[in-house]
Amino acid sequence: MNQQLFSKLRKYEIMIRKVANNHLQGDYQSLFKGSGLEFDDLRPYQYGDDVRTIEWKVSAKGHGTFVKTFREDKEQSVYFLLDISGSQDIGQVGQKKIDQGKIIAGVLTLAAIFEGSQVGLISYSDQKEKVILPGKGSKQAVKVVRGIFDHQNISLKTDLSGMFSYALNLIKKRSIIVVISDFIDEGYERPFRAMAEKHDLVAIQLTDPRESALPSLGIIPVFDKEKGRTTWVNTAFGGFSKKISETFTTERDHLKLICKKNQINYLAIDTTEDIVLPLMELFKYRNKSMKRG
Repeated sequence: MNQQLFSKLRKYEIMIRKVANNHLQGDYQSLFKGSGLEFDDLRPYQYGDDVRTIEWKVSAKGHGTFVKTFREDKEQSVYFLLDISGSQDIGQVGQKKIDQGKIIAGVLTLAAIFEGSQVGLISYSDQKEKVILPGKGSKQAVKVVRGIFDHQNISLKTDLSGMFSYALNLIKKRSIIVVISDFIDEGYERPFRAMAEKHDLVAIQLTDPRESALPSLGIIPVFDKEKGRTTWVNTAFGGFSKKISETFTTERDHLKLICKKNQINYLAIDTTEDIVLPLMELFKYRNKSMKRG
């Protein structure tokens, strides 16, 4: 990992902090704080309490309505779950989904370390690729950023269900988990929901315009990075491009719906976009929901 890269990440991180401090009255840290809360006690419901804190099981016994109270957990851990499978290798050179994902993970690592959080990393394909347990301070920042950028893949296949199940088993204490992936896989919903129940979950979906706008080029060879083989596809046949586009749209809508239903913060970032503004939206959104909660 070279100094140039570290400087680039640092510049982004400082830029985000500056923009955030101007817009969020210094509440910038709420991406990494605010829901690192441990359950403390129960007390009777008062007018104005957030309905999401009602403990329905106790309230259902008929002795009045009770809400859960929380105390802030000072040792907040932030984990980055980084999907580094072959499907991420789409986009222009230097601006592929995998490049964008690594930069986002790197920038947010620096931001979390700056705020005093403990930061950990899980890189995954269809197997555990790189795991760094949480730690604090500048040495940990360098360790995690190196883990993100210097690692050479063992596999190029995808298994999101495996990644989420692995994280569920590894991370026992309530943490903020930031998943960075294109979410191109099937059957991952159950462990994904289970993670949202146990942790404070943020889903960052990486997208590329090529995925939903394939030109009609006739019969072309398509190399499947994950399977390591080429297949011939007729792009002009039977509305092929339209079908591809619809598939991506449907899958994205499906993911957004899961996130909405399970109180997971969702953000889509395109490879052609600068990351600062979308990340700012995420900070703003989390700020509002934390204050309500």
